[in-house]
Amino acid sequence: MTVPSALERPPKGPLRRRAAARLAVLLARLVALLPPARIRTLLTLLSRGASPATYDQAKRARDAVLAGSLACLGPRGCLPRSLATVLLCRMWGVWPSWCVGARVRPPFGAHAWVEAEGRLVEENVPDGYLAALITVPPRRDGARGR
Repeated sequence: MTVPSALERPPKGPLRRRAAARLAVLLARLVALLPPARIRTLLTLLSRGASPATYDQAKRARDAVLAGSLACLGPRGCLPRSLATVLLCRMWGVWPSWCVGARVRPPFGAHAWVEAEGRLVEENVPDGYLAALITVPPRRDGARGR
């Protein structure tokens, strides 16, 4: 299976959504500089009080992020893309699951993605292709990410 080197850029949405997406991307690029344990801690705190995101909400957030950031479209954009997606969802009052892990089939490598309603959000890979090592799911009565 080949891995795409860049994603297609979705059409730009309303100005308000574009501004929120750009803010989320800026924050995501700062958060991405932190060590993985600190990222998990920060995202766990941010997920408090948010409702679980639906697949459509997470996809809409991801599309807004991709429309507003060329860096998130590239082959190394998975971490800022996934972080910006969850941050934008949080601005909307919802939280998808944020995941970091590895591809289990060649080419092996690290990857970050978002899940909602138990499904990968627009990753276009077969089931079982990614294995999560760190997950920050929607919080349920004090539940913690693994």
